[in-house]
Amino acid sequence: MKNPSILNDVIGPVMRGPSSSHSAAAARIGRIARAVMGEKIDHVLVEFDKNGSLPTTHLSQGSDMGLSAGLLGFNTSDKRLIQYENELVSADINVRYVYGFYGDPHPNTYRLTLENKEEKHTLIAVSTGGGMIKIIELDGNPVSIEGDIHETLIFFDGDEKSIIEIINEANKDIDSKCHNQGTPFVEIKTPLPLPDNLVGKLSSLSDVTKIRSIHPVLPILTPKSLKVPFESYSQLIEFNKERKWSLGNLAIEYERQRGDVSTDAVLNKMSDIIKIIRTSIKKALKGTRHPSRILGPQSLNFHKKLESGNLANLGVLNTIILYITALMEAKSAMEIIVAAPTAGSCGGLPGAVIGASDALDIDEDSVIRSMMAGGLVGVLIIQKGTFAAEVAGCQAECGSSSGMAAAALVDLLGGSAEQALAAASMALQNIFGMVCDPVANRVEVPCLGKNIMAASNAVSCANMALSGFDPVIPFDEVVTVMDKIGKSIPSELRCTALGGLSITKTSKEIEHALEQGATEGDWKNINNKKSEG
Repeated sequence: MKNPSILNDVIGPVMRGPSSSHSAAAARIGRIARAVMGEKIDHVLVEFDKNGSLPTTHLSQGSDMGLSAGLLGFNTSDKRLIQYENELVSADINVRYVYGFYGDPHPNTYRLTLENKEEKHTLIAVSTGGGMIKIIELDGNPVSIEGDIHETLIFFDGDEKSIIEIINEANKDIDSKCHNQGTPFVEIKTPLPLPDNLVGKLSSLSDVTKIRSIHPVLPILTPKSLKVPFESYSQLIEFNKERKWSLGNLAIEYERQRGDVSTDAVLNKMSDIIKIIRTSIKKALKGTRHPSRILGPQSLNFHKKLESGNLANLGVLNTIILYITALMEAKSAMEIIVAAPTAGSCGGLPGAVIGASDALDIDEDSVIRSMMAGGLVGVLIIQKGTFAAEVAGCQAECGSSSGMAAAALVDLLGGSAEQALAAASMALQNIFGMVCDPVANRVEVPCLGKNIMAASNAVSCANMALSGFDPVIPFDEVVTVMDKIGKSIPSELRCTALGGLSITKTSKEIEHALEQGATEGDWKNINNKKSEG
């Protein structure tokens, strides 16, 4: 596994939609599939394994929307996602979904067959969590395309020797690999697009049938010589033994080396992300509406009650609750949000950090660094685990965000790296076994409450760590156990809508009402009329 990037794998993508592993990841898969087809697509067959999560969730959690957007060439934040069905019709692209038993080991596996009048390609991709993806097979050939570097595919009919010779003549350091199973092609990975003159030489070869360029879909590219200052909790502690840096500064140095970019570039990128999050909060606090949504604009009511003094005085936590609610409402209203680490947990970390900073009047530079600190904890989590609820339940999403937020808050309040990791350890210990059972198969209930719970837990653990509480079990051991527990949660309780609150009588009634065209709040009226009749 490549060393994760804070700004790829943890904080991001910038997106619209209810679920990063469904909406954003599917859009990225679709964009790569579109590139493979030379941007000309007539028909797409999408196959989902019946033993996975997608047959029961792909429509309500945005996989159809995201995949269609990518096939159309849209990015993850494009407002045209909302009208994807009309856009498909306008583009004359037919997309068909079928379910079967394929033995896919990952619950979020997409099997695509793409056709136009001239060609046909097959592609197998996995949504690995938090919007991250991996193409694992193309035209019968095993590949590893993650969208973090420029890829050039040179399809040929005959011998690849002349292709390799021209590549080596141009630059012997170019990474190339020949795939001869199924449809043969040479795959080239480069930090920049291949020069036009080299593409021209390759195109002139009689054996070359077509050349396809796949541009990166991730914001931070992976350099050819990937290096990081530390790869694990123990290495981090050793690296920081003499330096005694804060966790935020350690995170900045990690991302700087990981992306081979400047410190300013890292700080500016996180600053831009925080501006997007603040905009989402402000828009939501003015009120949002969206069809096919369970919850109305509850943040407005909370804000009014908070200002009138009719709520319990929870101090900083009340501002955090307000911001988290606003972010979750923005997500469900298809406004632009930032997955942190997922869309389903987009409120916990940023709501806690920005809420606390506003309540305590802390400067923006500290906010940037504390968000980076939370992101570094996320890196340490996914090196041993996952952000995919389909793999490890909601503890992978809201649970992870709680540990990240706890560390970020310690950093925000001036605590040491050791205190921040102690807070993360305590927070994670408290969320083992958290299931994912969305009501009416939508990422709203109990997702909102779990985001608030994650932040409440984080605030408590941050104060505990700052006052010297002992987590007893070191952070890295906690993460190892957390992953094992998450994977032992029954599949019915891992974002499949087949267990827990998802199958309650009320959940099914809400789901039916929304399918019948009810909008937010109106589903109650439809169900009341049904019961009266």
